[in-house]
Amino acid sequence: MRSTSNPAFRNLPSGQGGYASFGSSGGGLMGGGAAYADTQASQRSDYGRAGTGDRPITVDDIVQKTAICGGLAVAAGLATALSGLYILALPAFIVGFVVSLVVMFKKTVSPALVVTYSVAMGIALGGIAGMINNVYPGIAFQALVGTAGVFIGMLIVYKTGAVRVTPRFQKFMMGALVGVVVLVLVRLVGDIFFPGNPMSSGGFLSIVISLVIIGVAAFSLLLDFDAADQAVRGQAPAKFAWYIAFGLMTTLVWLYIEILRLLTYLRGD
Repeated sequence: MRSTSNPAFRNLPSGQGGYASFGSSGGGLMGGGAAYADTQASQRSDYGRAGTGDRPITVDDIVQKTAICGGLAVAAGLATALSGLYILALPAFIVGFVVSLVVMFKKTVSPALVVTYSVAMGIALGGIAGMINNVYPGIAFQALVGTAGVFIGMLIVYKTGAVRVTPRFQKFMMGALVGVVVLVLVRLVGDIFFPGNPMSSGGFLSIVISLVIIGVAAFSLLLDFDAADQAVRGQAPAKFAWYIAFGLMTTLVWLYIEILRLLTYLRGD
């Protein structure tokens, strides 16, 4: 068995082909919340078993690529927040959104695009968090700690098998994700056309909605972990680690934004 050098994953069970895996739960190759939802079938065919000359993916590959993307996002966000260049948030978010669409529908994995997405979203979140942090000092860091805590917590849930990613669970999550997308759109329209929208005014309803969205985002991480598990056990090419890292980043970005929103409700007057 080839064990990972990352202590968080070191004692995970071995999958097919002798490579350490994220767990032993079943389910299809699906993750990144909505990011993987529309590409499940195509990724099975495009990223099958590693061919001649290709090295099979390992947990180390996934951990390293995710750490690179996460580190770049945090560094870009911190630089944006400290420099006060909050004006970069909107263009960076647009760039990140466009790049994410390209990554999701592109038939080959592009490390450059995944890195670009991570940096762009880091800048966007840094600008947003920086502005909010001026009103509520320390809130940006609290949201970061909260996001990391949810990630670690859901990883433990997945490792221990407390919640298994079965086909039934996947169908439930797809329904939940569609419901959350509709809820977010309704909240956005309400913010635009109805001042004092109760869905985002900081009251009880706002807090409940944020908690629901955070819950769905958190459980979406299980889909990401299962995608990594399936890739390792299926001996996908090592380059697929970049796509898994992208899926994890999309979920973490979504989670950070909603945790930041919830904290503003809780700290508001």
